[in-house]
Amino acid sequence: MTANPPRRKTGGRQAQITVADIEREGLRLGLQNLTVNGVAAALGVSPTALYRHVDGKLGLEALVGEALLRDLQIADDPEDGIKAHLLSFAQQVRDFVLARPGLAVYMQSLFPRGAAGVRLQREAVEALGRRGYGPGAAVMLSGGVAALAINLSAAEERHRPYLEGAHRRELEKVYALLAADDVLARAQAELPQISGEAYFRMVMTACIRGLVSAAAPARPVDDILGELGFKPTQP
Repeated sequence: MTANPPRRKTGGRQAQITVADIEREGLRLGLQNLTVNGVAAALGVSPTALYRHVDGKLGLEALVGEALLRDLQIADDPEDGIKAHLLSFAQQVRDFVLARPGLAVYMQSLFPRGAAGVRLQREAVEALGRRGYGPGAAVMLSGGVAALAINLSAAEERHRPYLEGAHRRELEKVYALLAADDVLARAQAELPQISGEAYFRMVMTACIRGLVSAAAPARPVDDILGELGFKPTQP
């Protein structure tokens, strides 16, 4: 399958482009490498031509980010209890965003930013509704789990170059610093090597257990928030 050729100016006039053209080239570049100039160059037009369709860099990011999120479908096993469901939800989010560099940072910035994000949030609330939770508690539980999953995934994405060779020397400096400290060296000797995926599951499991222990399905949202340390501001 051959890629669509870039559009070129003809007869001194700017070639016509569509939102679909911009989305296609944005997806090809990926969120991590996305720029207005890069998409414009790929389409053979000036950056000004893109501004007729998207609101600058943020609008371009939203267009591409939402296009990616349209493909995220969270599988929900009806046999899973609340803890298993939330852990599966978190794992599916992690796997999806790590396969699409830049998407975790996009979701960190502001969420939801479009119809795809709204659909994902609504489906998460509906999945918890099937397990006895009202909308408010469901938003709190699913939102907390999703936020931690996305943040951990973004950190893992940033850390990958140090593990995969690009910045391996810097990681070796960290190991040397730890080995030179008596207390930290003993601590490191007691700990096994833990993969990024295993660490993710450990942290998510601890978070989910804490949230679920405070959030019984029929418990009022104010009581849940209070147990988790939330203190409303006085008017």
